[in-house]
Amino acid sequence: QVQLVESGGGLVQAGGSLRLSCAASGRTASGRTFSTYHMGWFRQAPGKEREFVAASSWSAPTTSYADSVKGRFTISRDNWKNTVYLQMNSLKPEDTAVYYCAADSVHAIMVVTTSAYNYWGQGTQVTVSS
Repeated sequence: QVQLVESGGGLVQAGGSLRLSCAASGRTASGRTFSTYHMGWFRQAPGKEREFVAASSWSAPTTSYADSVKGRFTISRDNWKNTVYLQMNSLKPEDTAVYYCAADSVHAIMVVTTSAYNYWGQGTQVTVSS
């Protein structure tokens, strides 16, 4: 079974930076491992639906970002360490949310909707004070 564990959240002032990490372990029932998953970051603020933040495809990694974070956030992955990162710069109070790491081991093409991801981490809180 695939497990995802996020870390790196915390409290930061507006304009500051944080780097989230998500470590993957295990494999799917068919034997697929981290390097073959599309990986995504999502977030959920209180009273709001979970929303897409960033994603990285599994091959020749291509990336995608929500318009609200373009130019400020960067997703990267280290397949040797089975880890995906989210570097968050120029943070704003509206970035406050629980951030979730997710893996898509099903689709051939990277998808950025929550329903496409079949494994999820437990989430890490990011709070940006004004």
